[in-house]
Amino acid sequence: MTTPATIPTAGDEKLPQAAKQSGQALQTAGRHTTQEILTFTIGKEAYGLDLLTVREIRAWTDVTPLPNTPPFVRGVINLRGAVVPIFDLRVRLGADATEPTNANVVIVVEIGDQLCGLLVDTVSDILALSDDAMQPVPATAADADHNFLSALATHEDRMVALIDVARLFNRGVPQVSEAA
Repeated sequence: MTTPATIPTAGDEKLPQAAKQSGQALQTAGRHTTQEILTFTIGKEAYGLDLLTVREIRAWTDVTPLPNTPPFVRGVINLRGAVVPIFDLRVRLGADATEPTNANVVIVVEIGDQLCGLLVDTVSDILALSDDAMQPVPATAADADHNFLSALATHEDRMVALIDVARLFNRGVPQVSEAA
């Protein structure tokens, strides 16, 4: 009779600091970490979100507008009893408003304890990116308003700008109660 193997926990071995902090990195051989990223497009640009922040991907549906909100707030939808604000990511990134069609999608993400929808052009795929594929975002004059990029990743022949959703809407976001 064999004894069951014990499964190491985070306390049993030294994990890379990024894995300890995010809890979202997967340990692989050779002490490298891999993060799963949902990639999507806005125009011709590729962006990515940590897959663990994504709750669902939905087709575009009409929204109920809210008064006195920033231009990137499209409105709200009722998602199984929860009022979820929908943000036009194209506007938040400094471009013109999206003219939604059946091809557009909404990525529902969790920011803290609130769900938010991000209107994007298309969802591309899921990438498993190693820590050596991640590069720091270079300093630019726009850093003060665009500090929501957490890294730039290279994958095959393209570059993906990784977005930290917690920093993406850290100001100017209306707080919507679920009882609304």
